Amino acid sequence: MKRKLWSHTPLALACAAALLAAAGAVHASSHREAPFITTQPKVDGTDFYMFRSYEAGRGDYVTLVANYIPLQDAYGGPNYFSLDPNALYEIHVDNDGDAVEDLSFQFRFKNNLADIALPIGGKSVSIPLIQAGGISAGNNAALNVKETYTVDLVRGDRRRGERQRVTNAADGSIEFTKPADFIGTKTFGSIAGYEAYAAQYVYNVNIPGCGAPGRVFVGQRKDPFVVNLGRTFDLINLNPLAASGGTDDLADKNVTSIALEVPISCLTRANEPVIGGWTTASLRQVRLIDGTPKSGHGGSAKEGGPWVQVSRLGMPLVNEVVIGLKDKDRFNASKPKDDGQFADYVTHPTLPALIEILFGSAGVKAPTNFPRTDLVTAFLTGVPGLNKPANVRPSEMLRLNTSIAPAAVGSQNTLGVLAGDNAGFPNGRRPGDDVVDIALRVEMGVLCTLNAPAAFGCVPADAPSGGLALTDGGANLSAASFDAAFPYIRTPLPGAQ
Repeated sequence: MKRKLWSHTPLALACAAALLAAAGAVHASSHREAPFITTQPKVDGTDFYMFRSYEAGRGDYVTLVANYIPLQDAYGGPNYFSLDPNALYEIHVDNDGDAVEDLSFQFRFKNNLADIALPIGGKSVSIPLIQAGGISAGNNAALNVKETYTVDLVRGDRRRGERQRVTNAADGSIEFTKPADFIGTKTFGSIAGYEAYAAQYVYNVNIPGCGAPGRVFVGQRKDPFVVNLGRTFDLINLNPLAASGGTDDLADKNVTSIALEVPISCLTRANEPVIGGWTTASLRQVRLIDGTPKSGHGGSAKEGGPWVQVSRLGMPLVNEVVIGLKDKDRFNASKPKDDGQFADYVTHPTLPALIEILFGSAGVKAPTNFPRTDLVTAFLTGVPGLNKPANVRPSEMLRLNTSIAPAAVGSQNTLGVLAGDNAGFPNGRRPGDDVVDIALRVEMGVLCTLNAPAAFGCVPADAPSGGLALTDGGANLSAASFDAAFPYIRTPLPGAQ
């Protein structure tokens, strides 16, 4: 039974603040959230998850999932959705609270063209598709483009630190294979056929400096985010008090997941159980378009120069609905240690004012306590007693207290800490955590209405609408919609059945 939002302890409330603070508001984690990234979908990070593994027997691990390439239509052939071989995809971990990466897992991708040809009228002619026939577990001879990747672990500065290769625990190799996207059931035989095919690309891996092997998987998955996207951005054209029945506009979309499972002991430092995490993607500074590209696959440009970060994602929704439009590209290029430049967007958030404008006739009022110190505390430092490091530099990232035991799927609550489930958001983020509903309620000042609100710099009178159970029109998330085992995000939707 869910406990009422307004009856929670100060700790639970503070956690709610983190949700909101970091998410600031609503809707669609980070799909096409900044002007520049809309032109580069292959490096557009959509969601980032970090949680204690809740698969049976894996409680001593942390799972990190970075999703990229938003709004994938399952039928998006003939090229589908490969990752960018000219990009650098990274998952960063800060384990001492200084807002600087201590560990970076770096993923580089390669597209290998088999160039399958057919005899046509006495000539051998290359086919126009990425497959020439059926594909199954153990038989991908008909696959025309095979995507592979490597994983490096960098300790210290992401560009100048000590770099070591992550290797396949089975044979010591350094190259891994990404399964082809779910083209359709004729190509893979059935949904079960695709699941068996993709499962063979979950690898046990040796991570340098770790006493136990981890796991890695990269591949297309069903988009795990749930949001009433169209109506939300149409001036919140929905009923914010609807308990159910809302439209999930991502229900028919896929994404590409980069999933990594790492022993807790490899991520934490000394006696500090709290880690911070975020994902980034970078491109080379110079791109020269080749007017006469050579035959091959994806060879129409030359890349050079230093890496330039173009995508950043830690807590959900930040760039989407917190950062002002003029600074969205700047945020994507920034590092957590420099987040002071964006403080005004947290201390004086604009979303509550917009909600009041749109629903003021129904008596909805925005909070009046400025600066929003309730949000600053949770958003920039973590919540005391939950996931605040002993020594912390204020910065935006997803924070996880690895000493808090995971909750099994059947006992997870979609409202996370707000509902007494301390293994959920904002203590990390699991696929089944409904960050949208939590964020909306905190944005409108629920912390000011709860126990000991003075601890957050506000009182009930500062938040006239702080007790409203706001939603994105009732588009609800369920932990039952996700797998109970790595990589947790479910099988992608097929392009055809």
